[in-house]
Amino acid sequence: EEVLVVEDDDGSIVRETTKDTDAIAQYKTMRDTLVYLTHLDPQNTEEIMLTKLTQQNSLTLDVFNWNDLNTLCWAIGSISGAMTVSDEKRFLVIVIRDLLQLCERKRGKDNKAVVASNIMYVVGQYPRFLEQHWRFLKTVVHKLFEFMHELHPGVQDMACDTFLKISQKCRRQFVFLHPTETQPFIEELLGTILNTTRDLSPHQRLTFYEAVGHMVKEQENEAVRNKLLAALMQPASTQWRQLMEQGSSSPQALTELTNIQRLADILRTNVRVCSSMGYTFRPQLQAIYLDMLHVYKFYGEQISQQVRESGPAIVQHKHIKVMRVVKVEILRLIETFVQDAQNNEDIANNFCPVLIEPVLLDYERGEPITRQPEVLQLFTAIVNKLRTDSNLAMDGKFVHQMLGPLFNPTLELITKDFVENPEHRVNFYKLLGALARYSFEQLFSVPPETQKSVMDSIVWAFKHPDRTNSELGLEILERVLQNVANAPDTFAQPFYSKYYLSLVQDILYVLTDRLHKSSFTMHTTILQMLFTAVAQGRVKEPLNPSCADNRAFLVQTVSTTISEAFPNVSRADADGFVAGMLEPKDPAQFKTHVRDFLVRLREFSGDQDLDQLYSKEREEERLRKQQQLLQERAAVPGMLTQQEKDEMADL
Repeated sequence: EEVLVVEDDDGSIVRETTKDTDAIAQYKTMRDTLVYLTHLDPQNTEEIMLTKLTQQNSLTLDVFNWNDLNTLCWAIGSISGAMTVSDEKRFLVIVIRDLLQLCERKRGKDNKAVVASNIMYVVGQYPRFLEQHWRFLKTVVHKLFEFMHELHPGVQDMACDTFLKISQKCRRQFVFLHPTETQPFIEELLGTILNTTRDLSPHQRLTFYEAVGHMVKEQENEAVRNKLLAALMQPASTQWRQLMEQGSSSPQALTELTNIQRLADILRTNVRVCSSMGYTFRPQLQAIYLDMLHVYKFYGEQISQQVRESGPAIVQHKHIKVMRVVKVEILRLIETFVQDAQNNEDIANNFCPVLIEPVLLDYERGEPITRQPEVLQLFTAIVNKLRTDSNLAMDGKFVHQMLGPLFNPTLELITKDFVENPEHRVNFYKLLGALARYSFEQLFSVPPETQKSVMDSIVWAFKHPDRTNSELGLEILERVLQNVANAPDTFAQPFYSKYYLSLVQDILYVLTDRLHKSSFTMHTTILQMLFTAVAQGRVKEPLNPSCADNRAFLVQTVSTTISEAFPNVSRADADGFVAGMLEPKDPAQFKTHVRDFLVRLREFSGDQDLDQLYSKEREEERLRKQQQLLQERAAVPGMLTQQEKDEMADL
């Protein structure tokens, strides 16, 4: 893959990854071959690699070239885990020794940079060895710190990335006291952190801080860990206090571009450390939380005022862009912390109440163009974390106080058309999904007009041409229907009377619409829920006042709708299809019944259309084969890549 460091639209430095799938497949095949060869004859594989490395290091042969060294070191890194522990130790010590000698001997910054990058790659591939050999690990980390001062393009990036990889795999080694040493390595590191990071660019410094966060989190003693966290964040916290003091004496100082950018950098540092430390980051967040929300409110007011005075185009101005970045980073920091929180009561009582005014009222009262989709994302994360506890937060008022400022202002943004504000749309539906799952009663204990807007929003979602939105809408509707089925009649019967027929018609519409055929399985699941509710007599109120038999009325109404929409379908076929959906069936039988009817409609007669109707089955088969393949590969030591290990964990 190719990694590019670029500046995004907001002026932030980000890394873009471009993957070459053909090259990745080729490298994967070569890596697998090397692992198999190592298992067949580890001694011969080792001899070949060390011989080639000796040739690169030779003063007499003069065969050194970048491509051969890169290829060789990639091969060495590829067989990590394929040897026994003792063989791997002996092999790796020789490899690193020779590479370090090569780095010393070669002249020219380009040559040294190539060798250095290969050293970093190789050591990063062998965390098992590093974790078991502290002195070697310490030497490697000090070497990485040296490379962080090397200004040759790419070296600092690789040094920081390797440091992060090592800190994730060997983090425990850095926090306890090793024999013959006077202090844990983490204390030594924190004492020199400013000097170590002085030559790093902002995005590299963020990687460094994230890596150290992994180490700090590993300290089990809470008091010691908090002390280490304070030392890690001390440079950022000092700058933060200085800026807050300036802002308290002169608020306009916080509107200077340099200060806004400093705030953004400080917050990014907090976000990255929080991402690695999780809930143990609490003392640092608590120290800046209220000031952070004051900054959020202040910048929200400044941005809205500028938009009112100068028009929407002002949001493209550099000052406004960076203010918006600060607001986004504040939201991102809170979300990152909430996602890993371990105490729902703490989140509900100490962090949620103070969010209402600065964040939600800013979203509600601000100009539409200034509303951040990350606000919806944050509150979705809070509901997903608190789950049913969200119904008790703030004395049971949290959900309603959250919905009021978010619901109508977001509808204002997403109901103009199907195209504008895509992030708001997706995040809004995710929030509705979380509320339907954990706070159903509160979501629907709203005035009738608001309840209708909720249901209309769900229908708009599953009718949306974008697959992400349509599937979110279907998932929300499935959850709503499950909750209605379990609700008392005082709620369920009015719901069925008001929405049942329109939902059946809307689901049939998307079911027979080729644009949404990829969601066929979800369509049949929801149809079965709707028809089963009538078949089992759970819909007790007449769907039509003139017909007391809901079953007969449903057959007549749906058959008429199908016959009018598809003239090529006879009334008898339509009646048979609807009657079949009312008969007891397991999900697979119901799906087959609907699929067969769609084929008879001739709306899904092409090969591609038919394939879409079997997409769920094909996806299940693909996952089964993928899991089987991963299990087979896991049986061979060293075969699984880190990505494959993560995939196995997910499966």
